[in-house]
Amino acid sequence: RKREYVWEEKKIGSGPPPLKTDRGWLLIYHAVDRKSIYRTGVALLDLDEPSTVIARSPYPILEPEENYEKYGDVNNVVFPEGAVVRGDDLFVYYGSADKYCSLATINLTDLLDYLMGFKH
Repeated sequence: RKREYVWEEKKIGSGPPPLKTDRGWLLIYHAVDRKSIYRTGVALLDLDEPSTVIARSPYPILEPEENYEKYGDVNNVVFPEGAVVRGDDLFVYYGSADKYCSLATINLTDLLDYLMGFKH
């Protein structure tokens, strides 16, 4: 997918494998801006035609805020590496400043509802 937002300006890269949901494939990815700050984005792809984007958030769902995300071997990095659904919660495992492993959680239904506000 092309770069559409300032926080994706330098590059977009893969994250964990897409997760199949009842609304489509949930894609979690990383992007880098011109100041080399890594953030995490999210999109929803069609189940039958994954090249078709159903919805994509114009805002990152995770960005460096905590000291362990801002300072480390490479500063200002949140880099999604793994994702799993447990019950109705999404667990996203991510690298922080290339020094730590971290975990972010969100209610999956809430995230999908949020995404549907940005339908393409």
